Amino acid sequence: MARMISSIENERLALQAELDAGKTQAERNRLGQFATPTALARDILTHATDLLPSNETIRFLDPAIGTGAFYSALRAIVPETRIDSALGFEIDPHYGGPAMELWKDERLALRIEDFTSADAEPRFNVVICNPPYVRHHHLDNGHKSRLQLRTQQASDMRLSGLAGLYCHFLGLTHKWMVDGGIAGWLIPSEFMDVNYGRAVKRYLLERVTLLHIHRFDPNDVQFADALVSSAVVWFRKSPPPKDHAVKFSFGGSLAAPRQTRVVSASALASESKWTRFPASPVRSSAGTTTLSDFFQIKRGIATGDNSFFILSENDIAARGLPIEAFTPILPSPRYMPHDEVTALADGTPDLERRIFLLDTKLGEDEIARRYPALAAYLADGKARGLHERYLCKHRALWYGQEHRPPAPIVCTYLGRGDSKRGRPFRFILNRSKATVANVYLAMYPTPLLARAMARDATFIRRVWTVLNGLTPEHLLGEGRVYGGGLHKLEPRELANVPAKEIAALLTPAERPRKQGDLLVDLVA
Repeated sequence: MARMISSIENERLALQAELDAGKTQAERNRLGQFATPTALARDILTHATDLLPSNETIRFLDPAIGTGAFYSALRAIVPETRIDSALGFEIDPHYGGPAMELWKDERLALRIEDFTSADAEPRFNVVICNPPYVRHHHLDNGHKSRLQLRTQQASDMRLSGLAGLYCHFLGLTHKWMVDGGIAGWLIPSEFMDVNYGRAVKRYLLERVTLLHIHRFDPNDVQFADALVSSAVVWFRKSPPPKDHAVKFSFGGSLAAPRQTRVVSASALASESKWTRFPASPVRSSAGTTTLSDFFQIKRGIATGDNSFFILSENDIAARGLPIEAFTPILPSPRYMPHDEVTALADGTPDLERRIFLLDTKLGEDEIARRYPALAAYLADGKARGLHERYLCKHRALWYGQEHRPPAPIVCTYLGRGDSKRGRPFRFILNRSKATVANVYLAMYPTPLLARAMARDATFIRRVWTVLNGLTPEHLLGEGRVYGGGLHKLEPRELANVPAKEIAALLTPAERPRKQGDLLVDLVA
């Protein structure tokens, strides 16, 4: 029998490759169709059966079965006699029809229909699924509203309009499970950090017993055609016991992870970023000094079209444009060989690549009167439709820019955990009058830090040195990660980075009494 299942799996893999080739990458991305590799499917099913009593028969459900990777793994791992029944849903006949033919002699019932519209049959004790990774903007408003209502009715999970389709699959399946049943979900790990994931995390902590979350190393992308960081979420459909704790693991495999940590459910309830675990310990409940005590952090300017609004010195001169209508701006990090920017006498960055941002508050009539060349340049931009683009259209002046004065320290917005520099993000000491685009985060001193800078001209350099000495774990635990190891820091996430090393530079009288003391907006 094992040989027969092996033969069927070989047929399935060939079929999967043929069917995938019959669709464009864009079509599969839009529908979230990313097949589970055989080895991973078998690891997951092995773990699933370990969570069940050895004598319990299996009633298996896969709400997004594709060609049947998980059912094939189930058949390879447990005796056929232990499988009472199996049901799979596949919305796309392109995959569902051939899969139905492949498994026609098995006890798998395969329905070619939309699982999110099906009436629940509460009889399954094993739910394993790699749901479609469809982002919210691919769901029209009517479909999204229907999903939100049905998901709330099924699981009391109140998802926002920003939630991906996979969140709805997870919530809708609640009504299909018997009490005590187990579920394993192969889903993007982003729900652990983003705002729309709060409802999912509340469900996992309150409606079921969350057992284990294993997060794969983002440098080891599980799906070659989808740049997404993946996790397997395990829970049992039963109320969580008192003083419950959850296992978090990272890297390696489910059976042999590189890191593990057990975290209390009570700590998870107050933690906004679950991807901190298992690398980082639970935060102290006491007030913690963070970067928000020392900096107000803003994303750099989004121009709407860098190729139009950002010009080199030579371009400005060649077009006869007035330099007074421009302000210096730092180039992208790849053109920044060093982490300190010095300035020329006029405040322009002393860099080989000197570029400038069109930044004037003059109206078009005044520009036409005073600067005919600039008026002609803006007219060319209008002819290209730039003034109708979203960002430009919603400005008082379509060519006007956000107020972003020079910041003494800027941080790169994106980074990689395996960077050759050994640091995923760079902190750059900006001694020039240059502003920054949205590839950077601008860090403006709070009054607390400004007072220390006023008494000691070297203080900001010392702070900068501390920032560049932070371990990768300091920063990666606050940001978010995508498949392939790309990390991103939002302003609020950078603001949450612990900063006791900076506090140690202050005199005792200067140190913040608690997180957030005396903070005001210096740049508003």
